[in-house]
Amino acid sequence: MREILGRRRRMRFGRRGGAARLDAALTCATAWQWPVLPGVGLRPAGSRGERGCACPDPECAVPGAHPFDPGLLAATTDARMVRWWWTNRPTAPVLLATGGRAPCALSLPAVAGARALAELDRMGMRLGPVVATPTRWSLLVAPYTLERLGELLHAQDWVPSSLRFHGEGGYLVLPPSEIGTGQVRWERAPERSPRQGSAGGAPVRVVASPWLPDVGAVLDALVQASNSAPDGGSRLAY
Repeated sequence: MREILGRRRRMRFGRRGGAARLDAALTCATAWQWPVLPGVGLRPAGSRGERGCACPDPECAVPGAHPFDPGLLAATTDARMVRWWWTNRPTAPVLLATGGRAPCALSLPAVAGARALAELDRMGMRLGPVVATPTRWSLLVAPYTLERLGELLHAQDWVPSSLRFHGEGGYLVLPPSEIGTGQVRWERAPERSPRQGSAGGAPVRVVASPWLPDVGAVLDALVQASNSAPDGGSRLAY
């Protein structure tokens, strides 16, 4: 009886979790025009409760949190495709294909990210959405090109070695996904600012894409926060 009840609870949780992922994917794709695709996800728990990546690589470095089938080039904003994907794979992580017209991101290890956000708040820096996993925090920024990123990095004397850049051809796992390291959540939720539009001549209120800061401003602020740290910046390095 306990096994049956436990199975029913897991089934109800799976349906709720799947609905949340579908809703999140549809919001990204249709309301914000962010191209998404399902991540590979995790395989069912084994006899010891372990859950590895569902891909064929037993040593996968990012379990559950990467594209596999379909590949990254399949990312879309088409609602029908998004519904089909998450109807068939309701527990699949939601992946954002970064770059182009979609947001990009800068990420740091979780401890360094938490410290960086506290320092940026103290500096009065306005941030956009921030995605948190148990191991890394990602600051979403407006789209940038690799050429511009190269220019920005060249202009800096030094940047934290732990910074990663998610731009053209990259991807980022979004809430409310679950990956090998744990649950993905919004540390700073997207600001959903309404704007005026029109339909048939009558004004209507529509939801704009979340506000995103410029990558240059965020990079400058992170470098400044690191340089001003009492330990010489090492607290933003790990």
